Amino acid sequence: MDLDFKVLSSQHVLSLIKKLAPSEGYTQSIIENVTFMRSDHALKRMPTLYEPSIVIVLQGRKRGFYNEEQYVYDANNYLVVSVPLPFDVETEATVNHPMLGIVLRIDLVELAELILILSKEYQPQKSIPKALYASRMDDNFTNAVFRLIEILNSPVDAKILGSSIYKEILYRVLSSEQGNGLRELLFQNNSFGKIAKTLQHIHTHYDQKIDVHTLAKQVNLSISAFHTHFKTVTSTSPMQYIKTIRLHKARLMMIRENFNVEDTARCVGYESVSQFSREFKRLFGSSPIEEVKNLKTILSLST
Repeated sequence: MDLDFKVLSSQHVLSLIKKLAPSEGYTQSIIENVTFMRSDHALKRMPTLYEPSIVIVLQGRKRGFYNEEQYVYDANNYLVVSVPLPFDVETEATVNHPMLGIVLRIDLVELAELILILSKEYQPQKSIPKALYASRMDDNFTNAVFRLIEILNSPVDAKILGSSIYKEILYRVLSSEQGNGLRELLFQNNSFGKIAKTLQHIHTHYDQKIDVHTLAKQVNLSISAFHTHFKTVTSTSPMQYIKTIRLHKARLMMIRENFNVEDTARCVGYESVSQFSREFKRLFGSSPIEEVKNLKTILSLST
């Protein structure tokens, strides 16, 4: 892509995304799996929970911290989170240069269709794929992202073209050098696929009683093998992961639904409110009430 044209296209896209994300926080687009994000101020490093998604920052910079590694995603690199994963994130942004980005939630049905089409070309990887990685934005990927943002400014265009461009971006990620993390998601006869299935189960059943023996049995692994593979993918133990997911879900409930501490603790599976408050403060560095107040000051969550 010609450099001058790319710069002009980028400036045009930034002007469009500012309209689509007029306020700080997350703004749902008219396409189900696509959300805009904006921050007009720098955000310090804080625990964050991402669903399986492709995170694209078009202006500003975000930095993820996971397993003693840093992952930078900005105008040159996008982030792929192939399983539900909690990790720390910080954001670089100013009022004059806000962080502007787009999050594409990974639709497993769309992913399965693409993998089926590509199955003849694909050989399972011997190495364990990464649950989290940053990858360079090439011209084909950038072009598809720009077109997606362009059509999202028109409800009619978005309705007719949105799903196909979303699928194109998913294909670009899937066929990239590091795309085996997504490919292995649906191959549940391997260790990564089995743990990915477990993580999805935890992500949707966090409010119920969950024990490691049942989780291991669901994916036909012994307890010791389950623990080993789980830690390889998530860098933590099953019970610690479950606890972290519950606390992240709790924080979202209190911010978005205005739940009080007692109701929130019960909704995410805690029997003791005091235990919930202690573990919440240990993870986020402040009490539930303080954390919600701080985040509501920083971010205005829009729909």
